[in-house]
Amino acid sequence: MAKQLLGKEVTEALNAKLQAKVEELKAKGVSPKLGIIRCGENPSDLSYEKGAVARAELIGVEVEKFLLPEDVTKEALIAQIEAINADDSIHGVLMFRPLPKHLKADQNEICNKLDPRKDVDCMTDLSNAGVFEGRSDLGFPPCTPQACMEILAHYGIDCKGKKAVVIGRSLVVGKPAAMMLMDRNATVTICHTKTVNTAEIAREADILVTAAGVLNSLTKDYVRPGQVVIDVSINWDAEKITSKGKGGIAGDAVFAEVEPIVDAITPVPGGVGSVTTSVLIGHVVEAAARTLA
Repeated sequence: MAKQLLGKEVTEALNAKLQAKVEELKAKGVSPKLGIIRCGENPSDLSYEKGAVARAELIGVEVEKFLLPEDVTKEALIAQIEAINADDSIHGVLMFRPLPKHLKADQNEICNKLDPRKDVDCMTDLSNAGVFEGRSDLGFPPCTPQACMEILAHYGIDCKGKKAVVIGRSLVVGKPAAMMLMDRNATVTICHTKTVNTAEIAREADILVTAAGVLNSLTKDYVRPGQVVIDVSINWDAEKITSKGKGGIAGDAVFAEVEPIVDAITPVPGGVGSVTTSVLIGHVVEAAARTLA
């Protein structure tokens, strides 16, 4: 039976450190604040916002919401971002993406209007450059791949010299996760939809990160004994039986097949996703601390 790498344990440790750091900052006259920009009432945005606000309150970080209509114009959204840039009391910004459909073509331009010093969820090109260059002074990495790194670190899983395979090449998870693993001295391979024989490559990994976003795509054929599996994806499984009835969230892994084979695995739910909001608030706290430098 594999060891389950529970996000709850990682989150509790992170929260304790962050609460102490917030108290230190407040004693120096700095009160960390997160600004949230939301366009419309997307249910997934509302769900994440609720969790982020609850985590911020627990840690002692202030939150200010900027709620805009779904049909907000490009000009109005940029004006809001620039107003937040000019507000020294706001240290970090979370803007929900993807933006509404009519702004899709302009999303990159809009995101890059944000001051990178306040970019706590890797929206800007400069923050992405920081991930690829391994520079912590250029914005902040995306919260989800950093949550993966926090889990590995908390459970004492050393990446140095290990073979790591990442399934998925998105800018949100796959590519930055690969860069962050490499920064920890792993030898990294990225698999994607055009990769030939992904299962064979995956079995060679010591650390396997799956971010395909495809339910039941990681079967027993992709794993072997001795591996650590980090399942990043959150998929809807209509057949899953939960305490609330039929239907629930699940990762890429067919858990019942994979868990008995590997050494360690993150469950879904209860794994990477539960750490992400602590990482987000941690970035806000760090952004606030940098104002004192």
